Amino acid sequence: MTARAQAWRTRTFSALRHPHYRRYWFSQLLSLTGSWMQATAQQYLVLELSGGSSAALGWVTAAQFMPSLLLSLFAGAVIDRVPRRNVLLATQITLLITATALAVTTHLGLVTLPLVMAIAFLSGCANAFDMPARQSMVVDFVPRSDVPNAVALNSLSFNVSRTVGQALFGVVAALGVTLLAGGNGDDISRLALPFYLNVASFFVVLYVIATLPFPAREGGPRGSMAEDVREGLRYVRGTPAVRNVMLLVGALSLTIINFNVIIPYYARVVFGAREATFGALSAAFGIGAMAGALWQASRPNPLRNLRVGAVILTLSAVALALTPGPALAFPVLAACGFGMLTLLVSANSSVQLTIPDALRGRVMSLYSFVLVGMGPPGALIASSLISSSGPFGPRLGLIVLAALGAAATAALWTRLPRNPRPEP
Repeated sequence: MTARAQAWRTRTFSALRHPHYRRYWFSQLLSLTGSWMQATAQQYLVLELSGGSSAALGWVTAAQFMPSLLLSLFAGAVIDRVPRRNVLLATQITLLITATALAVTTHLGLVTLPLVMAIAFLSGCANAFDMPARQSMVVDFVPRSDVPNAVALNSLSFNVSRTVGQALFGVVAALGVTLLAGGNGDDISRLALPFYLNVASFFVVLYVIATLPFPAREGGPRGSMAEDVREGLRYVRGTPAVRNVMLLVGALSLTIINFNVIIPYYARVVFGAREATFGALSAAFGIGAMAGALWQASRPNPLRNLRVGAVILTLSAVALALTPGPALAFPVLAACGFGMLTLLVSANSSVQLTIPDALRGRVMSLYSFVLVGMGPPGALIASSLISSSGPFGPRLGLIVLAALGAAATAALWTRLPRNPRPEP
């Protein structure tokens, strides 16, 4: 059993044996923990400012992800031309500034819903460049044989940080009552502490990015920016293994992958939970996602689980709609997280192993477009369908979202890849 456990650990964490990737991975783990703590605090802040409105939550989410819808294709062309270090330093500094603005205005009681939306939009502009840049970095620090494992470990760090950050939110918000709100549990300034801690976390990742030895890539495109974008689109359109995966990810992002709206609304409105339970429910989802990423990291061919992840995701969302209270919601949300990450790691690995390096920034920006860029319309669709004042109500509305996701999966089922194609 000891030998088997050792073999599993070696196989699951194989990409971490590369020192530069290891430095980057641990710095991201710390920074993303702060980011998730801020994201959870921001969701709760919106519900506090709006009196528990799912529409307000949906609009803020739309503002945060709209830049990915508008800028992702352009961002990919920039990433294939400009050194990745410069792109990442610019995006991280921008995110640092927006986090500071949110912290100070919340602390001083000056924060308003329009201000939160404006800050969310500016953060989204930075993330439109940051996400594809980070995803295209995987091949910089590991050999091709370790790319699927590195993709899975990136997802693992994202979800370990989600779990820790969201769980810490309840603790930190309670601490903020004492440190910032003078013991008043209803004072909005208590929510500033998670934002301040996120500000501190950015300095570590900025140092690592500034000192990592990014390897040189082949010369970038020489055509116009518009032609670069068209070349990336032509490649995706003419490569079924990439195109069909992106269609599935985009369809599910429009429907059921909107847990940043579903979880806070169910926690606050459907279950009537406060900060601690809200953070714990979010953490349960993160634990399931972390388990999905670990499972994928240990698989020799993660693409085999692409369909499995989609099925688990839709069935567990239906189970959440039928869950009577927060106690039973914990394992159900863990299953939702497991299914979502099983699907997304498989999808990302498929795309990363197929695309040529010269097109990596543009294709990964298109992947971000369908995953994150569908967030604004998806958030509005989800918030409308699950609203207590909507046509279906929270429970039937969530079942409708799951049914739409299941229909998309069924339509693409036979056209999804089962094995990675080699790069051309």
